[in-house]
Parts: sequence; structure tokens; C-alpha cells
Amino acid sequence: MASPKQFEPASGTRDFLAAEFERREHAFSTIRTVFSRYGFQPLQTPAFERLDVLTGKYGDEGDKLVFKILRRGEHEATGEADLALRYDLTVPLARAAAAYGSQLPSPYKRYAIAPVWRADRPGKGRFREFVQCDLDIVGSSSPLSDAEVVLALHDALEALGVPEFRFLVNSRHVLFGLLEAYEVPDELGPGALITLDKLDKLSPEAVVTELVTGRGLSPEMARGLVDDLTAADSVARIRGRLKASEGGQAGLDEVDRLLELTEGAIPAERIGFAPNLVRGLDYYTGIIFEVVAPGTPGSIASGGRYDGLIGRLGGKDSPACGGSLGIERILPLIAQADEAAYSQIDVAVTIMGEEQAADSFRLAAEIRRTGVRTGVYLGSSGKFAKQMKWAGEQGARFCVIYGAAEREAGTVTLRDMESGEQVQVPFDQSAAELSRRCTPSS
Repeated sequence: MASPKQFEPASGTRDFLAAEFERREHAFSTIRTVFSRYGFQPLQTPAFERLDVLTGKYGDEGDKLVFKILRRGEHEATGEADLALRYDLTVPLARAAAAYGSQLPSPYKRYAIAPVWRADRPGKGRFREFVQCDLDIVGSSSPLSDAEVVLALHDALEALGVPEFRFLVNSRHVLFGLLEAYEVPDELGPGALITLDKLDKLSPEAVVTELVTGRGLSPEMARGLVDDLTAADSVARIRGRLKASEGGQAGLDEVDRLLELTEGAIPAERIGFAPNLVRGLDYYTGIIFEVVAPGTPGSIASGGRYDGLIGRLGGKDSPACGGSLGIERILPLIAQADEAAYSQIDVAVTIMGEEQAADSFRLAAEIRRTGVRTGVYLGSSGKFAKQMKWAGEQGARFCVIYGAAEREAGTVTLRDMESGEQVQVPFDQSAAELSRRCTPSS
């Protein structure tokens, strides 16, 4: 006998049955509508990229999580990889912008909703295959672009019904200014930021230890950085520390400008400066942000400015910024919608006998032509109770009963599956009547 585990999907991946699939599609549709309202255009790129395109863009930790694809054919035995599944949607965008730059509008505003893959350790809320919902602006260095990205993500989260979310904003220039203030050597800075990015996962003591033993900082440097970033008055401390750093002060100006630009559209309690926000990806160069919400660990959205990434891929250097919604963490936060919205069909058509089958199929076709989702009973048993159970399991709003008596009278019986009410309708008018009943009134 086969083990149940034999039929489970690969670790870190999932199957989506109809109700969950439609729930996800409803969320994706909501996000597309908001992004399109802001003028972002869709872009689709391949599921895999050349390995050299992806590596070196995510830092040492990120590069380790890239799913590599071994070379094929006569080169398979070498065990070498030349392709990899995409790790995110940002680097593929940068590659496409480098390839098609002259054909794209400037600035280029694009969105993408697609799966990505990471060779991560699966756990609660962490998957190896998951969907990202990205939007980016390429070709504008203006802080207006950073504000546009944040506003579009805010509106998408609001449209999805995510409760009590909040944007945490910082700048890489703030962080580099802080490293400068603590006299951290330039060669140790990138590694120190990767470790500081773990402050939301590790204890302050553990981060201090890693900064000293793993990154080469002195105990005084490590302790001072962690204390400043985790203190209750961290905002005041960081602003004070950065008065002597020109770059750090420029970073504070970036943060303050973003808060000013979004002030009229985002409530003050939903956005604020967060000095301890790091974001360890190598390609960020300016504003960075994450979105948090009660009830979920980590962030539900994130992003920032990544000027220079397109140039690193060999294209014409262009400024860029963007953000991503973590839909896998967002969906559990959204209140369950009316189950009827995710039903399989609106109308169930019974087959009460062989003599009525052809007419029932013809009627179902007519109903579908009006745009109403319609299913026909395909079971071998024609028992009425079994067909009613099937109609209920399909989530049908109405059931069409067409037996010998209805055929003789030239009618059908329409049954409201919620109230149980039944009405007789002429056969040739039933499709129009069902369309009327199933179409929401405006």
C-alpha cells in the first residue's frame, strides 16, 4: 500500500484546490487593478535566467538560496549549472530593461505577479516556491518615484483589506552613515549590514556576537551599533549620531522627504522612520522599506531604491526603485470572503433521465452563453437527492430541474439553493431568467 507521503508535493511547495486557487486569483486581480490604476504596465519574464544574471545580486546569503539548474545533454555529467530559477522579479526586470531599454517608455513603470523560487528551509509561512507581486519604476531618480511605489503598495494592501499594517522606512545612506559614525572599515560594512538585518530574528546579544566573531568588528563597535538600533529612543539616537555624517544626513533627508510626500495619502500611524530596518540585499542604494502587520512574523511587503543594478547587468545605467507584496503572508490576514464568491458554478443542471439529457445539455450551453457559470450533473446515478447534494457541493446558487413532467409542460423548475424556493419557468426563457437572477444589480 502506498504511503500518503508519496503523494505530497515537494517540500516547500503546495497544491491549490479550487476554492483556495480562486481566493488567490481574487487577490491577484485586486492587486492588478490597483497597480494598473497607477499606470504600471505588466511584464512577463521566463521562470529561469542565466546563472550569471542572478548570482552576485543578493549578497552571500541570498546567492546560497538560488535554485540552480544543472547543464543538460552531453554536459549533464559535469554536475555544473548554467541556469537558475528566478530568485525574485527585480533582477529579471533589470535584465529586461537592459535588453529593451530603447523600446520602453521613460520612466518605465512595470508590475509583475509570478512565482519565484528559493532553496530555503521550509517552515511556517516560508516556502521554496511562492508568488511575488512586484511593481517598479525604471528611469527616474526623483523621490517622487519612491513615493509613488509606496502609495501604490499602500492602496493595494488597503484594497485587499489587510488590517493595521504599517510602513517602516529607512535609507541605506542612513545605515552607511551610521557605519561611518562608528568608524567601521569600508571592507567590513556590507557584511555588518547583513548581520544587522537579523535584528528582527535574533537577540541583540546574538547579533553582537556575530558582528564580532563573524564580521570582524570590535566589541565596542558592535555593541554601540546594536544598542543604538534597538534602543527605545533609537530615532533620536540615530539622528544625533548622523549629524557628523554628510552621507547619513542625506539619508535622513531622503526619509523625511518620502514621509512628506505621502503625508496627505497615508495616515501618520501607518508609516514612519525605522532606524533598525536594514534589508540586506546588495542592490539597494537609497530608500528602503518594509511593511509589517499584527499576526504575522516578518514583513508582508518590502522594497526600496536600487540605482545601478541595470548597469551592473551590462545595460545603460538607469535609476530604479520598486516594491513587492508578500501575498503568502498577506492572505492569512484577510478575513474570509463570502464562500459564494469562490463557488465552482452558479447554476447546476440536473439530468433526470436519458430522454431529457440532450435538452439539458442544450439548456446548459444557452445559460453559459449569457456568461453564467454552469455545470451539468455527470454522475452515473440519477437519484434526485444525490444530484441536489452535488449541486450544493459545487456552491451553485440555482439548480435547474428538468424531468419528464417539465419536458411535457415545456418548462423547467428553478430551485434557489439557499432558500429552497422553486418556480416554474418556460424552457425557452429559462436561460435569460437565470442570467437575470445571477447578475448583480448595479
